[in-house]
Amino acid sequence: MSAPAGLRVEALGPDWAAAAAELASRLGLPLGGDADCALQVGEPGLQLQELGPDAAGPVRVDFVEGALAHRRLQGGGSGQMIARAVGIQPGVRPAVLDATAGLGRDAFVLAQLGCTVTLIERQPAIAALLADGMRRGRLDAEVAPIIERMRLLEGNAIEHLRAWADEAPQVVYLDPMFPHRTKASLVKKEMRVFRPLVGDDDDAPELLAAALALASHRVVVKRPRKAPAIAGPRPGYTLEGKSSRYDIYPKRSFRPAG
Repeated sequence: MSAPAGLRVEALGPDWAAAAAELASRLGLPLGGDADCALQVGEPGLQLQELGPDAAGPVRVDFVEGALAHRRLQGGGSGQMIARAVGIQPGVRPAVLDATAGLGRDAFVLAQLGCTVTLIERQPAIAALLADGMRRGRLDAEVAPIIERMRLLEGNAIEHLRAWADEAPQVVYLDPMFPHRTKASLVKKEMRVFRPLVGDDDDAPELLAAALALASHRVVVKRPRKAPAIAGPRPGYTLEGKSSRYDIYPKRSFRPAG
């Protein structure tokens, strides 16, 4: 993938100059210069910062503190809608392939609930943020066992799925970028920064087809509640929440272990 326009790497101080230079070289990004966004290397870890007078705050992957920590400590367990969508039940913790990993939030929730999760992220800058968050998560005694159930792959998910050589995942989980049309849909700072980098997932139908060919038990697609289903086979059933829903494409029933 070519370097996205308007993205640079910068160090947040001289102590991080070498690490920033290494990251810029690895991702094929400029070190400094004019840009709309910057991958910043510093004490907090790697972060993506929108630049300009109206810039939102930095975007980081943090599995230890913040919203994910609250959900880990206070949030729901196997009764969460995402847990029901992937088939978690007593004696069943499916092996999940999250083919549109993004910031890894859904994958982390599933790993916390006991699933092994392989994550695929095709945008190199986002994959770098995710890898950095996982690295820092391994340093925390409570979070490290969860991160150990997560494996990150970088690259085009369709190509990964079509060339899959390992045991087939029981569940392939998809959360493709939906082509929002209104400014109101871009209020989250993640979306303001991500959309110029990632764009819309126009190949979602091909990704769904590859997922259906690979998954042994089911494919789960997360969508905005009122969005149309991905073009292709119709989902077998749907779980609907306040703002989002899960389209489930069942292939085989789960059997509890033991």
